[in-house]
Amino acid sequence: MRPPTTPRERSAPEPASGPESPDAPDRDAPTPSDAPNRTVPTPQEAATPSDAPEAREAREAREKRTSREPVAPPPREPADATQPEPADATPRGPADATPSDPATTPSQESPPAPSQEASARPARSTPARPARSTPVRAHRPPAQEPTGSAAAPPVTDLADLAPAAWPARAAAAWPAVPLITALALWTYAIRHTDVSALDDFGLLSALHLTFWAGLGVLTAGFWSTVRDPRRRDGWSLAYVLGLLVMERATQAVLYPAPLYAWAWKHDAVIDHLLTSGGLQTADQLGDMAVYDQWPGFFAAQAALVRLLGVDNAAMYMAWWPLVSSVMLLLPLLLIYRTFTADRRLIWTAVWLFCVGNWVGQDYFSPQSVAFALHLGVIAVVLRRFGGRRGRSGQAVWTVLLSVLVTAVVVSHQLTPGMLVVTLVALAFTRRHRHWVPVITTVVLFLAWCLTAALPFLSAAMPDMIRSIGDVGANVETGYGATPTGTGAVATSWAARLLSGSVLLLALAGVLRQRVLRRRALPLLLVAAAPLPMFVASSYGSEMIFRVLLFMLPGAAFFAAAALLPKVRTLAGDAAAREAGGHARVAPARRRRLPLPSLPPLRYAAWAPLLALLAGTFAFVPSYSGKDRINYFPPAEVALVRQLFDRAPDDSLVVAANRNYPLAYEQYWRVDHYWFLDDDRRHVDEIVRDPATVLARDMAAVEAPARAYFLLTQGQVANSEMNGQLDETQLRRVRESVATSSRFELLAENGAGALYALRPAS
Repeated sequence: MRPPTTPRERSAPEPASGPESPDAPDRDAPTPSDAPNRTVPTPQEAATPSDAPEAREAREAREKRTSREPVAPPPREPADATQPEPADATPRGPADATPSDPATTPSQESPPAPSQEASARPARSTPARPARSTPVRAHRPPAQEPTGSAAAPPVTDLADLAPAAWPARAAAAWPAVPLITALALWTYAIRHTDVSALDDFGLLSALHLTFWAGLGVLTAGFWSTVRDPRRRDGWSLAYVLGLLVMERATQAVLYPAPLYAWAWKHDAVIDHLLTSGGLQTADQLGDMAVYDQWPGFFAAQAALVRLLGVDNAAMYMAWWPLVSSVMLLLPLLLIYRTFTADRRLIWTAVWLFCVGNWVGQDYFSPQSVAFALHLGVIAVVLRRFGGRRGRSGQAVWTVLLSVLVTAVVVSHQLTPGMLVVTLVALAFTRRHRHWVPVITTVVLFLAWCLTAALPFLSAAMPDMIRSIGDVGANVETGYGATPTGTGAVATSWAARLLSGSVLLLALAGVLRQRVLRRRALPLLLVAAAPLPMFVASSYGSEMIFRVLLFMLPGAAFFAAAALLPKVRTLAGDAAAREAGGHARVAPARRRRLPLPSLPPLRYAAWAPLLALLAGTFAFVPSYSGKDRINYFPPAEVALVRQLFDRAPDDSLVVAANRNYPLAYEQYWRVDHYWFLDDDRRHVDEIVRDPATVLARDMAAVEAPARAYFLLTQGQVANSEMNGQLDETQLRRVRESVATSSRFELLAENGAGALYALRPAS
């Protein structure tokens, strides 16, 4: 006989006595239908004798607590369900069950209350361990199952599984694949391109084939991404930046020296500002004083050189085309977003602007910054000086507008004029009939012209007045600017076809997208406003190129509209919301085209892509086709440096033209004479007897100054490709000087030769 339990052992009931099979199931036993709320004893309770008074009192107290708490109803009760057993009924184990009274399973009973000490479990044959002093934790109740249900079968159909996360992530990152592939192909092409011997086609014939493959992959990836409404603007921006890298950074990576003689000239102006410490007049600088009368860009670059701690601007000006092109993105996006929220239209217009901007005004120059400021002024006027009067913060935007206009006026001569005609055109529209921007720009422009720029304008005014109205003379190229040779002519026509295609697409967009004619009329005026400048001046035979450049932002927008099936505008969306009771206008969805409908499929998918590919490929010859003229190898740079390192003050440098590096180096103490810029009759005299005529022209230099003759490969390329003297004629000039006793050879290498006039005896 078991001894009486101690108070410590009463806290946990012992297993009940009775025969029990060791293989009896403890979870899957059937449950009687007449006891849905029956409590299954814990192993400790089953081990305690049913007639023990202490165990009975503990069980009754526990059941009273349970009865006061809400009990979940059973899943389903049969119609003949009986009442539950009394609270003091003795629990029966599996061994006591009969066919008419099957054992209870956890799947049919109600979940135990949180106050229960353990989950319901049939008794086992294992003897109970003595109760411990710590309380017994309650097990989590089993999941409730339908009555009579079997165990859940294993999943055999993969369609029943939850979708994996990696396909969605892979689809979201899919635009990175063409972008990375294109940049990888570009990198390979850069490593396998040789620019040591450029021909008349410039960089076009030197590029590796993988460059073109990368450009095609980039364009196709961009078009696929921009047409997908699920893609964010960040992917389109990444593709545009990749395009700018492939277009504008290729030359900076391939060429060891900066391009463009004009960029070297601007570096010399900055060096002059750093040396002299101030601006000088025409009496001191001659024709170069014009740069001191519009010093905004050069003063800013001089400060940047000091800030970076470099020797001169040549250390970074090779990367300026990429920097200036990136600067244009923000004002362009602001202008386009003024009229539409259609991301397809916005980013396609940005792409067309980048591939259509072949004019070459993005190099290290004042006009590159002035053009970005010009677009910034247009963006501010379109977004903040239209519509309602009395807009809050208008004074702040007027101040910002004045700052931008001032920066344009003090940096460049032509851009303020373009800005004035554009703002006047906008002021005639009903929405942007605000005369504050026009008056501000005109006042600042006239104030600068009548003060700081007055010396230059006084000298140039007679020629400017004569050119007004002479459209034919203003658009012709003239002597020395006519492409000559197969390569020069081919690249020139590629540029013309590219610009003509963009303008024709813009016209098609205006005619095809009726909504843009009404809602984006100000941008159409921005595109057409520069056309009257053809009447004003020739601008050194460059007016046609400048007009194309200033027309491009508006033309690219309408050209992009021609490539899209349907576009939306902000004003159109607002009108639709008003008409629909302020209902939200859903974004335009791409129209689904049935597979048999081949003509719509061809137009919607392939024709715009082919147009983008053609424009992107045509940019390369248009922009880099004259690199034989614009690139100066290190040997040519070294030869010119030898000249200025030994030239005394007031010396004279004679050359065929100014197309060589450092052509304006130390222009404040060394004079220059380029005989191809002289009268054509004098050029013919030099060709007939080079040494004699050149010696006579250089004889006026007095000692200790000296006169030098410099002929380099950059001068030869410029003269030959622009229809002046060919390579044979210039070689004859060099041989005549080399064999003359009036000249002595100072330096010579594969890029040219340097001679000095011997002093008269």
